[in-house]
Amino acid sequence: MPTWAWAVLLLVLVWAGWTRLTWLSGREGAADLVIYSGRSEALIADLIAEFEAEQEWTIHVRYGQTAELAATILEEGANSPADVFFAQDAGALGALARAGRLQVLPTELRTAVPAPFRSAQDQWVGISGRARVLVYHPDRVAPHELPTHWDDLRDPAWRGRLGWAPTNGSFQAFVTAMRVTRGMDATRDWLIGLRDLRTRSYARNTPIVWAVVAGEIDAGLVNHYYLHALARQRAEPLPIRNHYLDEVLVNVAGVGILDTSARSEAARAFIAFLLSDRAQRFFTEETFEYPLTGRVDPHPDLPPLSALQTPDLDLDDLDDLEPTLNLLQECNIL
Repeated sequence: MPTWAWAVLLLVLVWAGWTRLTWLSGREGAADLVIYSGRSEALIADLIAEFEAEQEWTIHVRYGQTAELAATILEEGANSPADVFFAQDAGALGALARAGRLQVLPTELRTAVPAPFRSAQDQWVGISGRARVLVYHPDRVAPHELPTHWDDLRDPAWRGRLGWAPTNGSFQAFVTAMRVTRGMDATRDWLIGLRDLRTRSYARNTPIVWAVVAGEIDAGLVNHYYLHALARQRAEPLPIRNHYLDEVLVNVAGVGILDTSARSEAARAFIAFLLSDRAQRFFTEETFEYPLTGRVDPHPDLPPLSALQTPDLDLDDLDDLEPTLNLLQECNIL
């Protein structure tokens, strides 16, 4: 390589290093609040912008996958620039809480939602909820076939008719909840039972819903809001329904404040905003998730949270994912 090319390369490397340093120290250090968000930019950017304009603050948001951001925070340690972790699921928040990386929230924030939807150690609080349901086509599933309990899906009558998404985080959280509440052996039996009935695998929840619409399968395991979100995209009603079983896992998207945050007051103000009626209505109307404060009604097509029988589960325990992944691999599902 000619000498001039080496010089150009060196300049590029120095510039890249300076740019990264500026982003990590100068740019983020000048912010009034830094948020690491496992919730997608398309979903919450407008809501955060509204809070930013209201407060006349500068807010920097780093978007990414919830599990990856949690791992990043643990790796960054005391040098993390983040003030708030906005997670897509409770398991990642539980992992940070167990690692001692979250502050205890003030009483007015941690008691804003019912106990099942916040940290038992008061270190994070749920913002919105999603229920695990069976989406089905009523033309192909008779009323008497609808399961009462998840074990009913092991009936041979369901052979080749079901869909699931084993690589999806919400499915893995569901299996983790089953393993924590019912034990490893019962969960293994359930997984093998559905596997042996030739349950079809999909990458995510959305393809499962479309597969039910298209007649590829008669029913599938998904989160409740996918049906409603997809229905809004079509002029005609979707010919499918959600079925709520007698035990419904309600996982949450939630927030916590990092133990290293130098802007805890601003972080608390942001959480208070997310728990406000305005923000709770946003999640109800835009994503069809459950509001959790009790002051805002859920979407009229949803049964109230009080009507759902949820498992006796500390959502912090959803952080124990490794045994679930091992079990799915052992059962040849992953």
